[in-house]
Amino acid sequence: MSPERQQVPIALGRDCKAILIPSGESVILRQGDQVVLFQHLGGSFTVQNERGELARISAEDIDALGLDRDEAGVGPSDSGPFELARVIDQLKTVFDPEIPVNVVDLGLVYVCEARPLPSGDHRVEIKMSMTAPGCGMGDVLWEDALSRVLTVPGVSEVDVELVWDPPWDMSRLSEAARLQLGLF
Repeated sequence: MSPERQQVPIALGRDCKAILIPSGESVILRQGDQVVLFQHLGGSFTVQNERGELARISAEDIDALGLDRDEAGVGPSDSGPFELARVIDQLKTVFDPEIPVNVVDLGLVYVCEARPLPSGDHRVEIKMSMTAPGCGMGDVLWEDALSRVLTVPGVSEVDVELVWDPPWDMSRLSEAARLQLGLF
């Protein structure tokens, strides 16, 4: 999607579900409401409404923005054998809706382990945090992580646990995240 498109007000083509940021409150954005695309990363779209509120629209509702599924930016993993690196790659498609950095580079993923199952598939266990306790987007990022990892070949079970110990701090940011956020 071109940067120019992100600055143009869009009239929603139909009612659609959204999640207000940072509260995590579910809302319905109405057909005809004007929004501006604020961020499009990892298959979700952060928009700003006429009241200045940020809201997250999932890929399943992007047609309300006048976009097609090809513009969602996230597809299933390729086929092939299970590799933990593919799990990490999928986690890198989960983005904080306010910060243009994925949860891995933000340092929110504390543990990512795979255990073989008798069926030959794998159970992936993830412990992740949020940038602040009480973050209203915790459930959203939890669901994104779960659904993305389930697309990895050879994964049949995923357990994502939100943890608060140790508390997240900026020392957990990767170099890439520091550069992207201008924190060098």
